[in-house]
Amino acid sequence: MTSSNRRRVAWLLAAAGVLPPVAAGAQSLQPAGWDSGIRLAEAVDRNPDPDIVEVDFEAAVARVEIAPGVEVDAWTYNGTIPGPMIRVKVGDRLIVHFTNNLPRPSTIHWHGLRIPIDMDGVPGYSQDPVEPGDTFTYDFVVPDAGIYWYHPHVMSAAQVGFGLYGAFLVEDPSETETVGIADELVIVLSDIDLAEDGTLASPDTGGSVGMLFGREGNNVLVNGRRTPGLLARSGAPQRWRVINAAKSRYFMLDLGEGHAFRKIGGDGGLVEFSEDHEFLVLGAGERADVIVRPTGEPGSVRVLRSLLHDRGYGSTEFRDLEDLIEMTFADLPAHPVDTLPQTRREMEPYVLDGATEVSLELTVAQDPGDKSFSYGVNHVPFWQAQPVVARLGETQVWTVTNSTDWSHPLHLHGFFFMVLDEAGEPVRPLEWKDTVDIPHHRTVRLAVRFDERPGTWIFHCHVLDHAEGGLLSAVHLELPLEEFRNMLKH
Repeated sequence: MTSSNRRRVAWLLAAAGVLPPVAAGAQSLQPAGWDSGIRLAEAVDRNPDPDIVEVDFEAAVARVEIAPGVEVDAWTYNGTIPGPMIRVKVGDRLIVHFTNNLPRPSTIHWHGLRIPIDMDGVPGYSQDPVEPGDTFTYDFVVPDAGIYWYHPHVMSAAQVGFGLYGAFLVEDPSETETVGIADELVIVLSDIDLAEDGTLASPDTGGSVGMLFGREGNNVLVNGRRTPGLLARSGAPQRWRVINAAKSRYFMLDLGEGHAFRKIGGDGGLVEFSEDHEFLVLGAGERADVIVRPTGEPGSVRVLRSLLHDRGYGSTEFRDLEDLIEMTFADLPAHPVDTLPQTRREMEPYVLDGATEVSLELTVAQDPGDKSFSYGVNHVPFWQAQPVVARLGETQVWTVTNSTDWSHPLHLHGFFFMVLDEAGEPVRPLEWKDTVDIPHHRTVRLAVRFDERPGTWIFHCHVLDHAEGGLLSAVHLELPLEEFRNMLKH
């Protein structure tokens, strides 16, 4: 059996609960079953080729339990919240046979992945919506390591809020020695809004004003559960890949005094060099790859919490902290090593000489007639917007000014941003970003290089109510001349 096949067998056993997922070549330091209360189910690969992952996905309403005795008829992929985690290697071909058995049209968008436009999952730009009862096959090669995720791009705020999202882990085998942490978790943060009778709350509560704020669910979930538990050995390092899949909520993660998050990666894989953070803030759609070293006495409990983060007017007033994960320390001697690995990645920043300057303002307006609100880019909502025009191979520098009272995590489909400082220099450590927080009443500069994948690629606020309320536009990336001429012939 090849090493690739052995690894895939191990993944399947882990997904079935037979073995915990452990990085190849590293030794687990945690007690048996340490992550059984939080581990994600994984998509089952039905293709024997070690370089092809082929899975079946069905979107359908299913009854799921989010807490002991609390069940809801949610919108799911393959019957779970989150949907099954997809695990592939860099360079693998992924085939997803998608069947829509929901009562409304849907798609799958592969958030953060640099793939061809016809696989991007956005109706009106890259594919037709998949109608109830219909199917669509997504088929592409995965180019970049990192932690990504998937979700619909039809009625996104409603469908994500109802439970349609899942993790997408792209592994680079070389990272096993670079990072050297055997005990890994993929953590999907989200929320869901339930009415008093336990059913899904309406996605348009509060009307235009609810859209203006960005609606948050009243049940915060970690891997589909309220405050799941984790059994940990004190002092033993863990690698967490964290996804914010909430439709509006920001998370400000805190492990308590004396604990830090060593950030080794973000949206687009490992960062230039690791860096410690007391708190970890993730806007909607953002991800982080961190190493943590929880400590505590045997039998004691340490809680991962989300602190209050100011994402704009009304986001911190009369609100409480959120408990996310309860870590109970096992009756084991503390792991004696108190240092964490430092990681580095060779990264080349974009060359900015001759870059095209693009000015974008994120705005909000109120209709003088019906008093409803709408967001826009340069004062224009998406249904009236003209796209940003880009040439193949062009580098652009976007100066993005947020004139509104709410922060906006700006997500660009298909390409990576490089964040610049006030002097126009790359922020260190370098990090490839597909979602960048634009704080309220602040300006952020972003560099982006458009490669050989022509098409019309959208960008939008990943507070999904804001996107549907107008804060969405597009980049039109021209077709190659030869392809353009071939189109003219037909």
